[in-house]
Amino acid sequence: MPKALREYHWRQWLRLQPLTHAIKTARYRRIDHSFLGQPARDGSVPDIRDAARDSNVLLTIAFGDAQCLDLQLRLTRGLVRHDLHIVADNSAGEAAARENRQVCAAHGAAYARLPANPWTVKTPSRSHGAALNWMWHNVLKPAAPAAFGFLDQDIFPTQPCDPFEPLERVAFYGDLRRAGDRWYLWAGYCFFRFDAVGRKPLDFGLDWFAGLDTGGANWEVLYRDADPNAVPQRPITAFAALPGIELRRAYCEWRGSWLHEVGLDGDLSLKAKKREAVLRLLEPALRASPRSALQ
Repeated sequence: MPKALREYHWRQWLRLQPLTHAIKTARYRRIDHSFLGQPARDGSVPDIRDAARDSNVLLTIAFGDAQCLDLQLRLTRGLVRHDLHIVADNSAGEAAARENRQVCAAHGAAYARLPANPWTVKTPSRSHGAALNWMWHNVLKPAAPAAFGFLDQDIFPTQPCDPFEPLERVAFYGDLRRAGDRWYLWAGYCFFRFDAVGRKPLDFGLDWFAGLDTGGANWEVLYRDADPNAVPQRPITAFAALPGIELRRAYCEWRGSWLHEVGLDGDLSLKAKKREAVLRLLEPALRASPRSALQ
């Protein structure tokens, strides 16, 4: 939902930004609507719906990195209370999708390969939001799970936990992000009780013109009238995964007891070393988890 006209400064009116933003928003919506109507390229959507009905569902949007997905599924399988873990594969290449499908089969996760995403090369955040919306409209909404939660593929639990337990007290929760007077839940870790949100016109996309990243397009329909102070929160601590390397080049986070690799941030030339550091941090939890599907 674009900003209200009254929120534009007069200088923005001189540059005709309200008009250009409205035109671009309409174009984005047409592209997204077409994407939502495309069929999955792999996986049985009806079977996934049946499995998700009345269940507590984890949903990960996967993109290319089978090792990362393997780590997450090993750890969620052993540490996180849930009924079903669905992986929606947003990978562009066939080889990456094949690896992800094999990882899911090995760990008992439901797998669906999404249609070719029109935003994947152009805008990763918009691609992620489109993937979430495809899963909402084609899987979660018709399935009516008891509750569902979205995870980035590069966030890993390190201790036993029940992320659905707070939903006994609130309709939704996750890690808050703010954009001026607006706020929303980070799309990499957010949970929703279906009976509280299932009838709302949800949109897990973004609205750059209002400063809102993936998930922020739910501002009007979900967050605007809610009290952010009532949303359960957890401590978030940024740290450099590699000793002697500045934070911005080897950025990682502890989000409560979950480790967030933040794979798209930092110096990409250090990506392999950063992954080695993450594996060392995860080693205690991995020792008690199922074997890797990639061995």
